[in-house]
Amino acid sequence: MPSKDIEKYKLQDRDILIVRSSLKREGVAYPALFVEDKEPVVFCGFLIRIRPNGDKIDPFYLLNYLRSSIAREKLVGDSDTVTITNIDQGTLLYLDIPLPSLSEQKHISAKIQELMQEIERARTACEKQLEAAKSLPAAYLREVFESEEAKKWERKRLGEAIAFIKNGIVAEQNFDGSGFPVTRIETISNGFINSEKIGWANLPVENFTDFRLCEGDILFSHINSVERLGNCAIYEGIPKNLYHGMNLLRIKAKENILDPYFLLFWLRSDVCKNYYITNARRAIGQASLNQSDIKQIPIHLPALHIQHRIASELNGKMLQVEKLQSAIRNQQSALDALPQAILRKALRGEL
Repeated sequence: MPSKDIEKYKLQDRDILIVRSSLKREGVAYPALFVEDKEPVVFCGFLIRIRPNGDKIDPFYLLNYLRSSIAREKLVGDSDTVTITNIDQGTLLYLDIPLPSLSEQKHISAKIQELMQEIERARTACEKQLEAAKSLPAAYLREVFESEEAKKWERKRLGEAIAFIKNGIVAEQNFDGSGFPVTRIETISNGFINSEKIGWANLPVENFTDFRLCEGDILFSHINSVERLGNCAIYEGIPKNLYHGMNLLRIKAKENILDPYFLLFWLRSDVCKNYYITNARRAIGQASLNQSDIKQIPIHLPALHIQHRIASELNGKMLQVEKLQSAIRNQQSALDALPQAILRKALRGEL
């Protein structure tokens, strides 16, 4: 770049850069403060440079104002276009900014920074709590299935303890709700049957009665990325009249020897996950297990009444984990809303 252009576009300490255009509406008008660098830095064409007059406006005060929903509504509005969203220099030049004295601006900026740091510390604490909560299910399963008691249980292959393992309906699916509901691979993406992530098959349902799920059936992801291979969920009757679609296997336990929830937790255990990784057939971007592989999964079976007890205890613990994770995520959502609330109060002079 010619030296004259470097001087023209060179950034100075405390310049503010703001995104002028983006394919994503939420990316437009996003500001950032430049802190002086040892090497010359120039800005590119999709950014607008603002150089605050330090005698009239504190750069941090201006930065916080531009970050506020108040400024964003003026700059971008609430329209949602399908094309590139833009703002221009003229829009910025005519932006009305509440401007207290310079000393008050600096006081407000310092208070905002202090509060934002507190929010960031709280966010970090929440993230650690959530990671700890996410580790609990695996710990609970290890406590059961890798215990000294478990080593004494009868050992079988899964194929000996299940009534059947089947592929699903091979049919073109739609998403407009016509026909009958059918599972997709995403239906169990969160470890549960998600009724919002199903497809529909517009075919005569009487031709597929054998594919209708029954309570206690387990859906098993046998074709997926390596880390998601073996994802499974149990059908508990919701949504009603759900049918087993392709890309998932359906497993039914022999009720006289195997509790379906005990099986669900066993399939989620580290013992089984290690089996999936070891025995998976790998291709670019995905891995797979065939039915023969799955039937060979080792399973340790205590007496049926012990299975019922273990399944009930684990269900209770997993429910508590879900509640804990939900509470932490609610805290995170509340924290995410705080910065804008703080900026609004600050700009109204209420801090």
